[in-house]
Amino acid sequence: MPKTDTIITDGLKYTSPTMKTLPIQRDEKKDRANVDCATGTVSVYRACAYCVHCKGVKVGSRVYPPPQERAYDEISRGAASDEALMNAAMQFNSLVRDGNAIECDDDDNEGFRTRYQL
Repeated sequence: MPKTDTIITDGLKYTSPTMKTLPIQRDEKKDRANVDCATGTVSVYRACAYCVHCKGVKVGSRVYPPPQERAYDEISRGAASDEALMNAAMQFNSLVRDGNAIECDDDDNEGFRTRYQL
């Protein structure tokens, strides 16, 4: 039986095939959170938050999807204001504060790739 992760979204539980789990390395003195990515050690706040490969933050045994993904989709459809993206970023930071790992679907080891295309 393949291993799966539990993902919580909109109050509902889903299971998904296991992805890369990148443990968050914390430096409490400097208030930093890093992960080992294919491009090297990167900041969760500056890289993972804006990377297309980030599929969620693992808090305990649950995986919460990145709030930016949904906010960006709503903005693209005109259903939300630009402010929603800032709120989603703050929610992501809260998840990282409580989380212990980042779920990443970068199976090809491409490294960071921006979520937002201009």
